[in-house]
Amino acid sequence: MPCGPSKTLLRRRPLAAFGLALVLGGCQSLTAGPASPPEDPLADAPPITRGLDAEGLSALLVAEIAGQRGDFRRATRGYLATAERYQAPELAERAALAARSDDDPSLLEEAARRWQALAPGDDAPARLLTSLAVQRNDWTGALEQRLAWRDDTSNGKLLDFVEQALDAGAPPAPLLDRLQEQHATSADPVDRELALARLEAATGATSSARERLERLTAEYPERPAVQRIDASLALEMNAPERAAKAARHGLAASPGDPRLMLLLARAQIRLGRLDAAEASTTALLEDQGDRPSLRLALARLYLEEQHPQPARRLLQPLLDDDDTPALALLLLGSIAEQQGAVDNALLYYRQIPEGDHFLLARLSAARMLIEGDRLVDARAFLRNERLVHPDAASRLIGLEVELLDEADASAQADALLDSHLDRHPGDAQRRYQRAMRAYGNGHMAAMERDLRRLIERDPDNANALNALGYTLADENIEGRLEEARALIERALTLEPNNPVILDSRGWVAYRLGNVDAALPWLERAWSTMPDQEIAAHLIEALWTAGERQRARSLAASAVKRFSPRPRIDELLERRPALAP
Repeated sequence: MPCGPSKTLLRRRPLAAFGLALVLGGCQSLTAGPASPPEDPLADAPPITRGLDAEGLSALLVAEIAGQRGDFRRATRGYLATAERYQAPELAERAALAARSDDDPSLLEEAARRWQALAPGDDAPARLLTSLAVQRNDWTGALEQRLAWRDDTSNGKLLDFVEQALDAGAPPAPLLDRLQEQHATSADPVDRELALARLEAATGATSSARERLERLTAEYPERPAVQRIDASLALEMNAPERAAKAARHGLAASPGDPRLMLLLARAQIRLGRLDAAEASTTALLEDQGDRPSLRLALARLYLEEQHPQPARRLLQPLLDDDDTPALALLLLGSIAEQQGAVDNALLYYRQIPEGDHFLLARLSAARMLIEGDRLVDARAFLRNERLVHPDAASRLIGLEVELLDEADASAQADALLDSHLDRHPGDAQRRYQRAMRAYGNGHMAAMERDLRRLIERDPDNANALNALGYTLADENIEGRLEEARALIERALTLEPNNPVILDSRGWVAYRLGNVDAALPWLERAWSTMPDQEIAAHLIEALWTAGERQRARSLAASAVKRFSPRPRIDELLERRPALAP
């Protein structure tokens, strides 16, 4: 599927309402659950104590009344205006409290940034901005704000932040670069050193990470976190003996630490000491409580090291539960598949109900059959699943189309999709899929027909409006750029904060030759959703606008940050002067 028109409408979840404790810096974790907003979201906001002139008082009263009536956008704008007029951080804080009740992350970020500018010594806006950056998966921006915290002793360590980012799939290189640039003294220098070691290991700089840990283990041998990162790095460097030793040393100082117990089990598995590993995992289950989630995590540990039998033994008891976790069935199916027990694998896969892992199970089953040269059986299996699960029939059709394309059976995929749409002409997802396949095969007219049909049936289909407008702009079709702009603007009125559509709006402005108009849209899209395609658009616009240094800097950052990065690579090939 091509980069351009395959951009799908970003369906972001509504922003969780931030409780006052978060805004005031009382949050204990970046991933704390959403708090229900009070009936009056401004009830606990700081009082307004400064004198006001007539204009300021009028603006403030309008904001107060708007907030009481639930018009939080207008309330936020009013508080921001008066905060700017009087340079009052209390009013900017009040704007943030109002903005958190409005379904617009960009508005909340704007209020938080203004609050931060007016109260540079206050940690609360930095904590709020950290959480917002994490929500949009901008871990580099989150680290930037995290480093601005002055009191980092009670609300999460840098190491915890880094591990959370890496677990979420954040590229480690930009995080390492930023942390290395920060020279301020940390409340816990060991924590910062461990975070650096963890990032160095993640970027492949294992010798540097190893040297750092050698110093730390010599100076702080009793710190469990030091031993934990030492054990983790040893496993990454395939040194399981050292990992086991470090984990045992850490457990001596912190008995029962589940992360150290898990590392010890991993080291024992890597060493082939399965009896010892099973003893460790049994002890972990006894110590931490025999929960399905823990059994699943431990089973995956064995599977990662290619030991299916201990994993199966961990998973089998879950089959006795009335509500067997879908993941357990998926893993048991995978184990049976690896062992060549195709019928057993199919039995497990078929038991997974609609919901989590449903489509993945059917994909695994069908792919297993196709790889065994049983394409006909795979199609029969999916056809039967459509009958058993009629509510999922459309998604299963889409899955079968993708599998047929993978199997070089595109003609059969075309026939299946055409037949389905003949019977279900209102299936928007499959019509969109057919449009994208047509584009990928170079059939622009067919793509446009399907997208036009979608728009005719649903004039408010922002996805289709944006896809068609973006495609016309990206292909730079002569005489159709104004049409592209109109389509994208219609999509933007429906989804005004969607970063994908913001990017399209900026890109069509660039194609029309209005670079100055393009930049704000592209900047806003990039700040909301860092993405390699948006980055490529912004880099090119900056370069054309004469901001060569910024363009090169962003290009260098994007090369480190994204992999794969087809649009960045294409841009660098087309404009070699941009290359880092």
